[in-house]
Amino acid sequence: MSAKYSAYYTAIGQRIKEYRKVKGLTQEALAEKASISISYLTKIEAANCDKSFSLEVIFDIANALEIPFIDLLTDIK
Repeated sequence: MSAKYSAYYTAIGQRIKEYRKVKGLTQEALAEKASISISYLTKIEAANCDKSFSLEVIFDIANALEIPFIDLLTDIK
């Protein structure tokens, strides 16, 4: 992943983690609902996220969280 955008990936991962906790889901439950592996979700949510992910993954996670995907991208700094 390009260091140029690493802060964005980290911020999105943290936003996913926040929404997951608000929804009362474990990482395992969210990963299953989003059809991704738990290890992939764990890397996405890590505070030092070094894993890039596609828009398709963001869409899948947003759908699993039952939120608009834009909520994961808004106000990312």
